[in-house]
Amino acid sequence: MSDAGSDPSNERGHDPADRWIDRRRHAPATERNRGPIGDRLADILPAKGVVLEIASGSGEHALYLARRFPALDWLPSDPDPDSIGSIAAWREAEGPPNLRAPVSLDASAPDWPVDRAEAMLCVNMIHISPLAATEGLFAGAARVLPPGAPLAIYGPFLAGDIETAPSNLQFDQSLRARDPRWGLRDLADVVDLAGRHGLELAARHAMPANNLFLHFRRI
Repeated sequence: MSDAGSDPSNERGHDPADRWIDRRRHAPATERNRGPIGDRLADILPAKGVVLEIASGSGEHALYLARRFPALDWLPSDPDPDSIGSIAAWREAEGPPNLRAPVSLDASAPDWPVDRAEAMLCVNMIHISPLAATEGLFAGAARVLPPGAPLAIYGPFLAGDIETAPSNLQFDQSLRARDPRWGLRDLADVVDLAGRHGLELAARHAMPANNLFLHFRRI
């Protein structure tokens, strides 16, 4: 056993990527939903260009999707330094060439460190962030996406035309108990907010575990 203060890069004499392992986060839900998300993205992503992922979290979606769509440059982002570290660790250890280094980006900020993208993706952010983050997401999409480009959003919503699953109602209550600014958003309100920023809902798909995949298009 090595001393606590020893250089971890010398402990095992294996792949230098070993030093990144402790920084990698794992979100179990990504293994369940990444395939269905990728299937829907395959129908709307462009043939080439940059895909900006907002609120990339652990970075596991970015890793999987960059591998699945090798002709696209995948640009992950997150406002949380620990998440940025996790994304960078996954990229360093296992990332394909088209997975870019993560950028620090707060969706609610008026200025983003990205000027243009050919597509955008946001997974499981809207319900665990203040409404300002959703407003910023659409405002940012209006700035960086060209006309006709897609913004894909995945997560749980409240929709008036379908019965809300009891598990989603309980989830909503638990989120609001943790932070009153959080909670499942009404889909009609989200679509209206998108429209105010020049994005229209092009398609909506039911997904596993009572989630929705929303395809918005930049007008």
